[in-house]
Amino acid sequence: MHALLTRRWLTVFAVALLASFVMVLLGRWQWSRYELRSAINDRIDASTVVTPVPVGDVLAAATGKGAAPGPGEDKAWTRITATGRYDATQEILVRNRTVDGTVGYEILTPLVLADGSALLVDRGWVPPHPDGITVAPTFPAAPTGPVTVIGRVHLTESGAGAVDQRNGHWETRRVSLPAIGDKLPYPVLGAYVLADSGTPGAQGLTAIEVGHENDWLNLGYAVQWWIFAVGALVGVVYLYRKDQREQRAATEAGPDPEPVPEPADATA
Repeated sequence: MHALLTRRWLTVFAVALLASFVMVLLGRWQWSRYELRSAINDRIDASTVVTPVPVGDVLAAATGKGAAPGPGEDKAWTRITATGRYDATQEILVRNRTVDGTVGYEILTPLVLADGSALLVDRGWVPPHPDGITVAPTFPAAPTGPVTVIGRVHLTESGAGAVDQRNGHWETRRVSLPAIGDKLPYPVLGAYVLADSGTPGAQGLTAIEVGHENDWLNLGYAVQWWIFAVGALVGVVYLYRKDQREQRAATEAGPDPEPVPEPADATA
């Protein structure tokens, strides 16, 4: 056991323990991502059947210019209901959105609520105009008068894409609520809603499919890091024992015998 106390082996074991500790932490982080994504998938599945709750129970009220603070990730895909009037004059076309291999637009229409703030409603997807992107796409108009919308909460997208006027509409590549809120004349809630197919104004548009999170990928990474952590410790123990066996074998074999000198040449 004296070899275990040498500086070389103390260093090797310290490095192995540190590496294993880091790998365990990485595995725990991946596990937390797995739990988060699994919870999101559960909410996605539940949102297809649960009774919608009022939008005010999920999203904070918007006050002043711009967008209200967004909700936490635990609110994503919550099924909500909201009543108001569509403002078609402030519709936003979100370009470069692909459905079934075709790049088109998602149509976001502000739903102005009773308090004067607006909830952005993604009414669905449309293909581009046959004459190209220089021509505005055609899509069903939002209904007039009071409407009640049912849909699922979608968090603001990362990346503040520019919001510009094109072909008589606002256009953007990213649904960034802060960027869009700066362009609209009323406060905007901090998340938008993917409208259910039965929602007024969604008819004639292709519904946006909700994809599940790949939680199994994070689970696989977590298990992989933990296997690596165990492997690092097992590996250093194996190397230590191998080194001990080699030293023991060398000790038992003893020193190499002295070479026997050759007899002198008798004819010399």
